[in-house]
Amino acid sequence: MSAARFLVSGRVQGVAFRAHTRHEAEALGLAGHARNLADGRVEVLVHGEAQAIERLAGWLRQGPPLARVDDVVRDAVVDIDAPRGFTIG
Repeated sequence: MSAARFLVSGRVQGVAFRAHTRHEAEALGLAGHARNLADGRVEVLVHGEAQAIERLAGWLRQGPPLARVDDVVRDAVVDIDAPRGFTIG
């Protein structure tokens, strides 16, 4: 299993970014969460198969139709408290 943390910036709050991210992550068999940050970014923390994380990473660079993604910063995560499912915070 692999894990990654993404910080997505741009117009990513108020455009259903987290809900769409959950849908994409669940379709790829990933677990984790997406949550709004106070600075306007969205944090996405996922764990699952490496190939699925790569596919989600590609999707995050585009986002849903109403979003405008300016940047995606990825951090490797070594130790993760692995929840089941995908939550929105």
